[in-house]
Amino acid sequence: TREKGAQKEQQVCACLLSEGVVILEKNFRSRQGEIDIIGRDGEYLVFFEVKYRTGDRCGSAAEAVGNAKQRKICQVADYYRMKHHCTEDTPIRFDVVAVDGEKMQWIKNAFAYVSRR
Repeated sequence: TREKGAQKEQQVCACLLSEGVVILEKNFRSRQGEIDIIGRDGEYLVFFEVKYRTGDRCGSAAEAVGNAKQRKICQVADYYRMKHHCTEDTPIRFDVVAVDGEKMQWIKNAFAYVSRR
């Protein structure tokens, strides 16, 4: 499954590149967790979560990014922004790329920033 997930992430990267996204990092890790892809889409610094599901037995891929996962992604994004000296006025966005079987859906602004509090 890890190998299949890596393969799907590569497909997502190719799709994002074809849409003009500049990929800055893949699989960025901190103690809090991991962000699958970090890129630039126009003026936005975008944190992408890639979710893959082979079927809908456990719900759709997009549904798998719940509140706990969103908080974790935001914590890792905070660390990335601090490490790379991003200013407070750098526009950011949290997108989800949901892959259900062979169908890929890019959900821009999938969720809002969730603070640590």
